[in-house]
Amino acid sequence: MTARSLTLPFDQPPAAGSGDTLGAGTCSDAEPPDPARSLVVDVVVGDDDWSAFGDAPGAVADAAAALCATRALIDGRCEAVVALSGDDEVARLNGTYRGSPMPTNVLSFPAPPSRWPPQVRPDARRPLGDIILARETLLREAADLGIPPRHHLQHLVVHGLLHLLGYDHETEAAAAIMEALEAEILARLGITNPYDDAAHSAAQPGQR
Repeated sequence: MTARSLTLPFDQPPAAGSGDTLGAGTCSDAEPPDPARSLVVDVVVGDDDWSAFGDAPGAVADAAAALCATRALIDGRCEAVVALSGDDEVARLNGTYRGSPMPTNVLSFPAPPSRWPPQVRPDARRPLGDIILARETLLREAADLGIPPRHHLQHLVVHGLLHLLGYDHETEAAAAIMEALEAEILARLGITNPYDDAAHSAAQPGQR
């Protein structure tokens, strides 16, 4: 298992359709100079083979950077964990925490407020929570949709981050807001709106 920490300044969006490596100016392993709004993403890669997605941590970084560059979604200095895992682990977590012991494409676990006590130092980062993605499910859905696996991965990273930021789709009105934000963010990456085609509904983000 490997981990990679990526600091994403708010004002450095990725180029649309950026490649499988971290785009110049998209993110940096170094802390940007006193950013007012930034997001540190710790990408954890398990034992599953994510090579079909190209540079999967880079794809995660570009997706998170696109979110950071969209409106004022990131407020202050934040951090999140994105785990690139597999169906077995996601099914286990889904069963333990959601009562549904089967794999799904993405799970999001927002950090409880208790993880951000009021006495933290001013330069600390606020934890948003964790996102876990299932490799086999993502590959299967991307093949069914006829889209690049990288694009599907980035959609689900954006979807998961929005959940960590408090967005949901429990009602039609809330879903419309969240889907519009996803489409706006993905457009920065050169990815078409995944909600435009009704045929894509079979692989929309599942239980998370």
